[in-house]
Amino acid sequence: MRNLVTGATGLVGMHIMIDLLKKDETVRATFTKNSKIDNVKKLFEFYQIENLFEKIEWVEMNLTDTTQVYDAVKDIDHVYHSAAIVSFNKKDRDKIKNINITGTSNIVNACLNEKIKKLGFISSVAAIGRKTNGENIYSEKNKWSASKANSFYAISKYKAENEVWRGVQEGLNAVITNPGIILGPSNWNRSSTTIFKQIYKGLSHYPPGINGFVDVRDVSRSIIELVNSKINAERFIVVGDNISYEKVFKTIAEKFNVKGPQKLVSEKLLEIVWKIEAIRCFLISKSPKITKETAKTSSQKNYYSNKKIKTELKYQFNTIEESIENSVKFLLKFN
Repeated sequence: MRNLVTGATGLVGMHIMIDLLKKDETVRATFTKNSKIDNVKKLFEFYQIENLFEKIEWVEMNLTDTTQVYDAVKDIDHVYHSAAIVSFNKKDRDKIKNINITGTSNIVNACLNEKIKKLGFISSVAAIGRKTNGENIYSEKNKWSASKANSFYAISKYKAENEVWRGVQEGLNAVITNPGIILGPSNWNRSSTTIFKQIYKGLSHYPPGINGFVDVRDVSRSIIELVNSKINAERFIVVGDNISYEKVFKTIAEKFNVKGPQKLVSEKLLEIVWKIEAIRCFLISKSPKITKETAKTSSQKNYYSNKKIKTELKYQFNTIEESIENSVKFLLKFN
């Protein structure tokens, strides 16, 4: 199969490429002017598959440039759309809207125009929405509801999913996955991997919440299995386990062989912290390390069901401990 992977220098995109190349499939990968392809080389070296890196066809593509998008999708069978902006910073809202919503719309239109065989879209559990009635168990059956509890990022992923469903109505074969917090080997200055850096350098506190976590290798393998299956026009929650932040943080510290966080930070204290951080970053023109949205999320106890994907694909997830161990091995070698 001829495959296009968007966001190929990101955590998910890199692993999708690796799994496709291991299957001896053709991979066209997109990058932008700000992409760091050297990070991809490091990951291939980590997995001891440097020889496969040379098989990638790299194309520069801005998701808001329709000409570049249409050119990238030409002569492609399967599109794996993992490119997205993950941010809870208000300053990034225009960028989030342009990439996550408009960019996905452009991908869908190009897929329809080229009559590709199937689109696999990597969404997020954030697109399922947040309940306000205290119930915090989520499945694919949950319906989105407008709420102040939904972050702008969550809204962007929900609207991006709507673009995919529009494409389905117009004849596109597509599947969507909704991963939880993704753990995996990557540059520890990016995405969820930044928490590894904070813990390695000495994080003393942990938040009170529980959330769904997943190994990036499961995010990759599950979307590839779904795209190559007969399943169409469905979404799947991809979460390995629902675990407390305390357990995740302490497991990371254990694998690094450093002292883990010992103190619980209360929800009220988190609210104070994000407000102080907002003022500090405004004064020095930097992005905050903690925002109103991240403070709220880390205080909530959210549980996500993976029953559907386990049943339909008979899928078996890596444990979160295995995921953390894999990430730590990479970070100790390359950071």
